[in-house]
Amino acid sequence: QLRLVESGGGSAQAGGSLTLSCEASEYRGCMAWFRRTPGNAREGVAFINVDHRANYADSVKDRFTISRDNAARTVTLRMDRLKAEDTAMYYCAAVRTWSCVTLREDEYTDWGQGTQVTVSS
Repeated sequence: QLRLVESGGGSAQAGGSLTLSCEASEYRGCMAWFRRTPGNAREGVAFINVDHRANYADSVKDRFTISRDNAARTVTLRMDRLKAEDTAMYYCAAVRTWSCVTLREDEYTDWGQGTQVTVSS
């Protein structure tokens, strides 16, 4: 079974930056980041395919950057110009396909345990 391990969460001031990393125990063509706030469903943040093509939620476009290292089986989320509303538990996700299609939660089959991001205004 695929194991996804996130790291890099923590606290930041609004306007600041944080970087999250996720290491997969096996290679996956489609990897993504989601986030969830208490009482809400997981929200897709960004996905990246094996060819490094990426897609972002409108709420993070132009502020967050997703990247991957295929050899190291890692995916990174660089978060700049953080806002208080970015506060959430962030989850790494993957699915055994060559390309991600959407940022819908039900497309993804494997999930990490999550890492907390807290942004103070």
